[in-house]
Amino acid sequence: MASQWQNFLRNLGDWRGSFTSLSPAGEILDNTPSILTLENGAPGAGDGVEERLVRFRLRRYAHGFDQEPTRDFSQDYRSLGRQVVFFDSGSFCKGSLQVAPNTPFGAEFGFVHGDRRHRLVQLYEASGDFDGLVLIREFRAGSDAAERPPLSLAALQGAWHGQAGTVLADWPEIETAEAEAHFAPSGAGGLRLRTRIGREESELEAPGQARLQWLADGGYTLMPPQVSHRQAFTVEAGWLSGPDRLERLIRRYDASGAWQSAAHLVLSRRA
Repeated sequence: MASQWQNFLRNLGDWRGSFTSLSPAGEILDNTPSILTLENGAPGAGDGVEERLVRFRLRRYAHGFDQEPTRDFSQDYRSLGRQVVFFDSGSFCKGSLQVAPNTPFGAEFGFVHGDRRHRLVQLYEASGDFDGLVLIREFRAGSDAAERPPLSLAALQGAWHGQAGTVLADWPEIETAEAEAHFAPSGAGGLRLRTRIGREESELEAPGQARLQWLADGGYTLMPPQVSHRQAFTVEAGWLSGPDRLERLIRRYDASGAWQSAAHLVLSRRA
């Protein structure tokens, strides 16, 4: 099985896209073109820590790629922290390890498939209230990759099956299991979602147990309206990367607000 670092390397490349800020109501607040570069700084190196180097550079543009960037940030990576988990496809999620009083909370979900990356950041205020989203749509430079249509329940409704990889906070190795999901309407525009990973089953309704938002580029997000260090909760993002291919990334927190696990589901529509 590939290491976390090897899974991270699946994100290498020049990615052109945009950062779109969304209000809690889903309104577009800002849209900024971007170029993100992840470059292996140690070509041909093995998996030894001393040989690791990935150079990260993010440029953001206020008026298009033909102008000078308004922000240019660079960073070198030689290791990965516990707050981020990379799965076999290169898809990843990261976020706060602990929900703390009077401290902002956030989680990022990154999907990688072919020449596309679809990323989503969930933001919460220091009070624990939901503060908005940042949707990041990226395309490998020089490719003909296209954006996916906006998502709706009609595109997901029904049964899906596939595989899940799960990482526990106290056990960093990825454990794989069969997975199933079933999406169904609930009430006026709501969603009922049943999930099985191995022998573990769960069910939720949105609105109700979670807040649901459909997104551009085949994405969706499920999250609580408020997070707390006194109540268990789950945050999730999904991406329909093809008509019959669905990815889900799920981060779970326990009743003390501590990060508990991360899971990545790759599902196909059940015939």
